[in-house]
Amino acid sequence: MVLSTHVKYAPFATRKRKGYMRDASERDLSVHLETALRGAIITDKWPKSGVDVVVTIIEDDLPQQETLEDDVEVWEMMTVLSGCITVASAAIVDAGIDCVDTVTGGVAALVASDSPDGGAFVVVDPVIAEHQVIYAACCVAYLPKRDEITNLWYRGSPPPVHPTRRHSLIAGAIFASKCAVKAVIASLSEPQSLV
Repeated sequence: MVLSTHVKYAPFATRKRKGYMRDASERDLSVHLETALRGAIITDKWPKSGVDVVVTIIEDDLPQQETLEDDVEVWEMMTVLSGCITVASAAIVDAGIDCVDTVTGGVAALVASDSPDGGAFVVVDPVIAEHQVIYAACCVAYLPKRDEITNLWYRGSPPPVHPTRRHSLIAGAIFASKCAVKAVIASLSEPQSLV
């Protein structure tokens, strides 16, 4: 089975207007999305078919009015990828394409606390613009029935005081993914009305 993914921001979706041609960040999101979905789809049933997944992002979480650092947009890409994985997986399952499980995205970030000791804590499903200092972030694509990760994107490094926070960061992203799969399964099991 040929799987192709395309992630594109609408021109008005971000603080800085995007062009009509895909840029490097959109291509990077597409590659991560393809990797996440490829681990969930059973390709042997339909060997001579193709699946095109096109995700258009119409609004970003970043505030439109505020002037933010460019690095914030890189952190925000992880939450965007998490949403892309979840909606693409829901669409694939709704289309009746055979999957081993419903893959969902989850993201967690290690952010600085306001305490004077310079501690850090894990935030599940963060809104990046609400945090002053982000040490690291992790986005996973998770298959809950198999307890398997199909894609892991980790960026940053924990502060020297907390070098073992990587595991808790990945566990936080998996927890966010498990919460998202409950919502996806509930929405897919609802009867659809033809209105």
